[in-house]
Amino acid sequence: MGGRRRDRRLKGSPLPRGFYARSAIEVAPDLLGRDVVAASQAGIVRVRLVEVEAYLGSEDPGSHAFRGLTRRNATMFGPPGRLYVYFTYGMHWCMNVVCGPVGVPTAVLLRAAVVLDGAEIVAGRRPRSAQRDLARGPARLAQALGIDGSWDGTDVVRGQLRLRSGQPPAAAEIRSGPRVGVAGAGGVAPWRFWVDGVAEVSTYRPAARRAGSTGR
Repeated sequence: MGGRRRDRRLKGSPLPRGFYARSAIEVAPDLLGRDVVAASQAGIVRVRLVEVEAYLGSEDPGSHAFRGLTRRNATMFGPPGRLYVYFTYGMHWCMNVVCGPVGVPTAVLLRAAVVLDGAEIVAGRRPRSAQRDLARGPARLAQALGIDGSWDGTDVVRGQLRLRSGQPPAAAEIRSGPRVGVAGAGGVAPWRFWVDGVAEVSTYRPAARRAGSTGR
């Protein structure tokens, strides 16, 4: 047999570039039920997204790009279908998928997922977590997939982390509400989307009383 064997965990077709070339508000609910597949030296991990949040750049006080281009948020201004990875609270990595046209910094934060393949790898990265908590919350999800700052800018269509078609939920299963930990006017926008009744969806918390934004 010629060519490379297709890994059995790479189920479904990759989402095309055009999928991301839309507003984050459109892309976010469409990401629910999609599979995220990350390949590293440890092996392949596949998870299914059950919770996301949309961030709208210069229109959104909760976004990292609200005040313009910086070294930290530069990936958000690039082409759609790239991974924007940032460090938060001095200890955690989180990841977003860049949306919209070049120069318009919108993105979707990947908040929570169900682990489908590579559970032994994830357990090694998160040895104290219960099954429900392996990828529940954006920092845990990034850790489960082995994501750190070196993944910033990764092409999610052709890179080592890809989003695939998966199994999107029925429209009746999708819920929306305020984003977690976002203060001010952006804190009431219903730009968090999740699959109803899934244990891995994170718990909603309003913004803490402190200065600064927490968004993407």
